[in-house]
Amino acid sequence: MLESAQTSHASLRAYLPDLLRRLEQSDHYGRTTQQKYVWVIDATDLSPTALQRELSSQPSGSSFQQLRPTATSGPSAQSTSRSVMSGRVPIESQRVDAPLTASATFLVLKINPDPSAIKTVRSVLSSVDDLNKNVAFRDLQALFACTVGIGSDAWDQVTGLPRPAELHPFKEVKGKVHTAVSTPGDLLFHIRSQRRDLCFEFERQVMELLGDAVSVVDETVGFRYFDARDLLGFVDGTANPVGPAVNASIVVAEEDSGSAGGSYVVVQKYLHDMKRWRGLSTEAQESIIGRTKLDNIELDDADEGMQMSHKSLATVEDESGEHDILRDNMPFGSPGSKEFGTYFIGYSRKLWVTEKMLERMFIGNPPGLHDKLLDYSTAVTGTTFFVPAANVLAGLGDD
Repeated sequence: MLESAQTSHASLRAYLPDLLRRLEQSDHYGRTTQQKYVWVIDATDLSPTALQRELSSQPSGSSFQQLRPTATSGPSAQSTSRSVMSGRVPIESQRVDAPLTASATFLVLKINPDPSAIKTVRSVLSSVDDLNKNVAFRDLQALFACTVGIGSDAWDQVTGLPRPAELHPFKEVKGKVHTAVSTPGDLLFHIRSQRRDLCFEFERQVMELLGDAVSVVDETVGFRYFDARDLLGFVDGTANPVGPAVNASIVVAEEDSGSAGGSYVVVQKYLHDMKRWRGLSTEAQESIIGRTKLDNIELDDADEGMQMSHKSLATVEDESGEHDILRDNMPFGSPGSKEFGTYFIGYSRKLWVTEKMLERMFIGNPPGLHDKLLDYSTAVTGTTFFVPAANVLAGLGDD
């Protein structure tokens, strides 16, 4: 018996380096979430042959991140631990930092004025976690996730909770040439997966449950284009925070304790004039974006007072340093209808950061020198939401 146990432990030690190597390779597009993975080997036979077979059956490399992680560190887990010790309800964020996927649906809804609509909405939102599970179980490696945001005009009625400190309707930003328009929206469903059919199925179930309580303001289906490029041909999302900086940039913490675990999210739908864009030389396009087109190398910033690139204008800095947001932008389009665009979605811990970015783009820095990308991309929607913690959503059906 002792000899068998010693052999088993020796076998496990022999294969631990392979396990650690796979964990180190598990990051997805540079995004980490401060989570540790629990790898459960359900086997009583730990002989070298059996253990090798078990390890070989596990995902490796780029597919390993598809396993659902167990949060054991980071702000969310730390707040959960503190809450448990103090007897309070743990705060768990929604999957705002879910991995980038091949498909996404951006669904913006308006709650209808019918007296029963709010009750229906509250009931459906409280069951979102169960709906997630209903769809995700069909393919556990498809990275399915849905994040729900609630708009400023609907917050009080839907939640009955104190308002997040910075939550207000999207502020129109009017420059000399271009305008970031403000459009209505009470609910946002940001649905994503590696599989388009799972996004479709979740949306179908949600809309069936909501029924006449809501009307659709905008429904956009996005897709990953080659190596995470937009339809303009450039890599998108390069400036996203990674590692511990993700939660620090997007999750509200002690500065607004009543909204802890939540995030602000701004969405905009941009339509591209592809004919005019393609009429530019590659060098002109690169100058506008601020990066090289082929290999995504960052170009030098313009001198002070000169025309800045999109990359520079979309970067917000002050005496505290650079302030990040998390972008999950997706290309969308229909060649048949000649519609081509980018759906911008930016999550942030502080709403003012995204608003400042838009001011720099549309008004310019210095004022008058707007983002030249806007000469080829027109914002046709603009809405702000707050993504409450998961336990807040779950509690909406308690009344």
